Amino acid sequence: MMGEAYRGWRGLGLVVALLAVVCGGNSVERKIYIPLNSTAPCVRLLNATHQVGCQSSKNGDTGVIHVVEQEDDLQWVLESGPHPPYMVVLEASLLRRDTMQKLKGSTRVSGIAVTFSQTGPAAGFSPDPQCPNDGFGLYTSDHGPQFAHCNHTTWNPLGSGISYEDFQFPIFLLREENETEVIKQCYREHNMPQNGSAPQYPLCAMQLSSFMYGVTNTVTCMRRNSLQSSFSLSAGVCDTIIVHNVWSSLKPINTTGTVPPEEQIVVAAARADSHSFFWNLAPGADSTVSGFVTLLAAAEALHKRNDTQDLPRNIMFVLFQGEVYDYIGSSRMVYDMEKGRFPVSLGNIHSFVELNQVALRNDSFLWVHTDPISRTNETVNATVQEVVDSLVAASQGSNVTIQEVDRSQPLPPASLQRFLRVRNIPGVVLTDHRTAYSNRYYHSVYDTADNIHMRYPEGLTKDEELKYVTDTARSLAGVATVLANSLYRLAGGKSTEEIKADPNTVTQMLYGFLKMSNNSWFQSIIRDEWRNVLEATQPQYYMTGTIKSTSREPNSPARLLLAVFANLTGAVVNLTKEECQNPDKIDDPNKELYSYTWVQGPLDGNSTSRLPFCVRSATHSHVAESPAFELDQWDSTEYSTWTESRWKEIKARIFLVPSHELEVITLVVGIAVLLVSLLTTYFINAKADILFTNTQDSDVAY
Repeated sequence: MMGEAYRGWRGLGLVVALLAVVCGGNSVERKIYIPLNSTAPCVRLLNATHQVGCQSSKNGDTGVIHVVEQEDDLQWVLESGPHPPYMVVLEASLLRRDTMQKLKGSTRVSGIAVTFSQTGPAAGFSPDPQCPNDGFGLYTSDHGPQFAHCNHTTWNPLGSGISYEDFQFPIFLLREENETEVIKQCYREHNMPQNGSAPQYPLCAMQLSSFMYGVTNTVTCMRRNSLQSSFSLSAGVCDTIIVHNVWSSLKPINTTGTVPPEEQIVVAAARADSHSFFWNLAPGADSTVSGFVTLLAAAEALHKRNDTQDLPRNIMFVLFQGEVYDYIGSSRMVYDMEKGRFPVSLGNIHSFVELNQVALRNDSFLWVHTDPISRTNETVNATVQEVVDSLVAASQGSNVTIQEVDRSQPLPPASLQRFLRVRNIPGVVLTDHRTAYSNRYYHSVYDTADNIHMRYPEGLTKDEELKYVTDTARSLAGVATVLANSLYRLAGGKSTEEIKADPNTVTQMLYGFLKMSNNSWFQSIIRDEWRNVLEATQPQYYMTGTIKSTSREPNSPARLLLAVFANLTGAVVNLTKEECQNPDKIDDPNKELYSYTWVQGPLDGNSTSRLPFCVRSATHSHVAESPAFELDQWDSTEYSTWTESRWKEIKARIFLVPSHELEVITLVVGIAVLLVSLLTTYFINAKADILFTNTQDSDVAY
């Protein structure tokens, strides 16, 4: 009895001890570490030839924090500081190529945490190359070599190219000012040198974790994906960039058929993606949003006319995604057109008008760029001139001045280049810059609403801001008006009545696409199952790697674009939810021409319930993955080969690190305590029969 009781109590004590360790583990970790929850990492990307981006070691990289606010502070990190390796907290204005090259070349640096500033550096900042999409556009050593590699025009002169450098340590962006202040306060209290002398332990340290599984290049990573898939070892080490083009047409097109060869279509296009040095942070105000918002406003204006269904030519509106990764969206559409997998063929295209960056116009000028090589063909040149003339005519009496650049100048980086690679299509690109970009923050976290001068009076509510017509909205509405009238003329329209884009629509789109997507208008026009993409912050247009099994579902930006496009160009139809979501049940011979969307609808008065309805439109999505992966040409020089590495975990935290001597003392004391505990446990266990005597078995009488 005594032995069983003893074993029971000892077992219970062991369980309690284990529970104490398990339950107390997290609380101990919280006391040691301060997690940084508002960060954005630089991640690894790969293409056919190399890898770019950043990564940490498998268990994360750790270093003593040193704040670098000016150039002179680098000397402590790179040379004189006595406690390397250092985790550099870098002021945003110092995120330059020269600074990064110094840090990259030092073994005394274990990582970088960049502080975020609400305003961009006055000198400008672009982590993109000076020649974006070099090698995958129209101009190569075989075609227009005089224009290849931006020999004629440096489009992005402020580009540092650091987005396409390979860093062997982690780099994070500190997005939250409060967390940045906690880090700096920890640095001031523990790490700041006093009169040039080294600080004393304990020191404030940081750990950044962003270990990447993909290495070397896309060929290597795709081969490993195939090998692991064959043996069912894991999901893979990298993912391809699968995007979703969004397209619509003035006259509906049957997506299951093909447009007859004799039918001509005017294409109006813009890009719908952006990029930055940090993962999933790409606001793209001028580089992306200005173009597609203007295109959407022009599409709405044209759909409001009564005679557009009778125009001799159709108009197709296209928003390309994945263009930053060597034109994934446009090259896929061209590929599908060539293979007969898209209802429109290249031969159907009469002309091509592309909107690029259009928000930062100088003195109201909008510049028209054309391709000097294709214009040597008389037929192409005549149609290009027709497009230019229609734009000039449409701008008469407006606040937009259309000006053609020198005909000897090549096209800027644009989706049109991918079409011209396979066919001489008459086309133009409209931009706010004559030569070099006007956008000083191209493909950076600073290309925000502030960059395109969106200003709101103080004291407005969110709904009031949504409807407040800014000067930027008026300006882009003017560009949309010119575009709409030009497209109408190119499609064969004869009416002299001016088509006007609505500034109210433009201002609501700018607010939703640049300030806050979770607003009352977006809530009312989106599908119920897509409402999770609405956020109280600005949307991001960064294209990430996509798992194949989920590639058919549009990404978040594409969902927003599909909803807005359908709302602006579609019509409300009297269908039930079941009929709207299952068009096969509709008794309508033209149902193949349209897509049907059951949207949330507006709020029902002051209640929380909504009034949903069905929208019929000619808006569709087009899944776009680089043809290189369909063809298994992972080393292709014709098509994009970009992939995104998978990672172990993304984590950042700070803590106090003791001196090496104290760590050794702690280890020795810990080992000593462990040995004493083991000896004590052994002796107690050996003398248990004496120490834990059962009083009921004693012969002593009381």
